[in-house]
Amino acid sequence: MGRPDDARQDAVHSHAKPPAAVTHDSRWAGDLRSAIQCSAVILGLMLMIDWGAGSFTALRITLWVALAALLFMILYPARVTAGQGWLASRGLLRERRVRTDMLVSVRCLGGVSQRLRLRDTSGRRLEINPQILVNNPELWHRFSKDAQESAARGHLTCGATALLRISARIDRETALTVFKASGLD
Repeated sequence: MGRPDDARQDAVHSHAKPPAAVTHDSRWAGDLRSAIQCSAVILGLMLMIDWGAGSFTALRITLWVALAALLFMILYPARVTAGQGWLASRGLLRERRVRTDMLVSVRCLGGVSQRLRLRDTSGRRLEINPQILVNNPELWHRFSKDAQESAARGHLTCGATALLRISARIDRETALTVFKASGLD
């Protein structure tokens, strides 16, 4: 039989607000697997070429392992997560985090690979690939909700156009997915 204190603790904890869920990039594991596979294939090919050419030495093995490790570090995907009021991107060496409910600017940077640069009121910056938001509706929903809250507070002074472009892109991708699933493509 339970003690009287147990009932009181259950009553206190039942009214407590549950912790906000953290949303992750659902494609990160697949991207990580691809980075590992690409590095391993390059390493394997280089070792096979050296072995076939008869130049298989410890120095060359070290060189090819170092090259494969460098390729892995370049290909390593950032792990993007979001929670209530924040968005974080964790790379191999460090994590960057911004307060999405306190955003000051959102900018789309063009070039070879598009980037979305976020800056919050405390000056923290974060760059992510906007495709991550397109591929993960839960991340987009969390980010969009917080960005709208930031705009309502008057913090977001630059970036409404960038957010509209990403929103339109996500709507377009969603519509295409629905059409393909229903056979209307």
